[in-house]
Amino acid sequence: MKLNRSTIIYLVVMIAAASLYRAFDNRMWGFAPQIAMALFGGMAIRNNKALAFGVPLFSLFISDVLYEVLYTKGLTSIRGFYDGQIVNYLVMASVVLVGFIFNKVNIRNVFMGSVIAPVYFFLVSNFMVWLGVGVVLYPKTWAGLVQCYEQALPFFKGSLYATLFFSAIFFGVYYFVNKASKRPAQMPVAA
Repeated sequence: MKLNRSTIIYLVVMIAAASLYRAFDNRMWGFAPQIAMALFGGMAIRNNKALAFGVPLFSLFISDVLYEVLYTKGLTSIRGFYDGQIVNYLVMASVVLVGFIFNKVNIRNVFMGSVIAPVYFFLVSNFMVWLGVGVVLYPKTWAGLVQCYEQALPFFKGSLYATLFFSAIFFGVYYFVNKASKRPAQMPVAA
């Protein structure tokens, strides 16, 4: 991804919109754009590693700050800062690595990545929950692991749908921004 004015504006708008959207109340569980953002970072911003990891993590952080503000004002029951949060950030950062697997941004790879990334996030993040990172909720038994994954299925469904939906938006807009920035400058027509 070449950093020009259009690209920078796109990234700023994407971060702001995704951060605000994640903090919306009453959205489907797990339906948030950050996994799609992490995938986008790995696939489309791969030549700038700091930006590839920074875009989704910064968006996640801003939305967590918004959640914390809303929580302290009594407007939501969801805390922005919680035990095990750093592990959640590390797992989200590792989703960027899923994007690095794909050598080319095309419809097939975006679709495959949009399925693989939420499955990966679901498996790893819930395994960490089962291990007791943050809060101990489940017994360290096979039944406890199964229960942990079963309880997380509504979040998985939402994250799968969200990643497909937001990937279509992020990569679609990225395609059109790139296409527009590659057009030759138009010479004014003399009257």
